[in-house]
Amino acid sequence: MILLFPGLIEEWMANNPSWRNFILESYHNRLNELLETLDSIAFLNMDERLLKYLKNKSRVTGSTTINSTHQEIAYELHTSRVVISRLLKKLENMGKVKLNRYHIKLIEL
Repeated sequence: MILLFPGLIEEWMANNPSWRNFILESYHNRLNELLETLDSIAFLNMDERLLKYLKNKSRVTGSTTINSTHQEIAYELHTSRVVISRLLKKLENMGKVKLNRYHIKLIEL
């Protein structure tokens, strides 16, 4: 952990454009993540949120296999495991995913 004093940060912001850009870009990225999350919660159905979650998880991990339990996904999407299990089963019946005991294989999203 690095401890930076407020006066030092202000000095760096004033005198170092690359530091200022780094800080402002970091705030910008976090604000965009927050707005995307709020938009998702407010305007997407749970099945759309689940699809978006699976796509993002696959993109981040670089794999079409998601190593998460239904309970873990439910926790991250702020819903119940039963809802996630039902929606995943629906996706499996549609041929979009293949459900296994400890992972989910993405077929077509």
